[in-house]
Amino acid sequence: MDNLLNILLMTQPQEGQNPYGSFIMLGAIIVVFYFFMIRPQMKKQKELKKFRDDLQKGDKVVTTGGIYGKVLEIQENVIIMEVEGQNRLKIDKAAVVKDMSDVAQK
Repeated sequence: MDNLLNILLMTQPQEGQNPYGSFIMLGAIIVVFYFFMIRPQMKKQKELKKFRDDLQKGDKVVTTGGIYGKVLEIQENVIIMEVEGQNRLKIDKAAVVKDMSDVAQK
């Protein structure tokens, strides 16, 4: 209890200091985190969700496991895709990461 009291007394503003300065700094840090970390991540997730929702039969895709294929059938949460050799794979829609044009740009 004595340690907690000492910590609270140490954080009391001194004469001539603005008591709201620490709150302003904390707010500035939160704003920086939002614009440089949280907002771009949310934008990326929104684009990926839109991509998955806009998939159509015949689109070429890549899965999270690195499997390249072409979409044959789309169900609610499942995609039937064809890989080389006319093999068919049933994968979850969440496993589709990007299309082939994204791969070619890198």
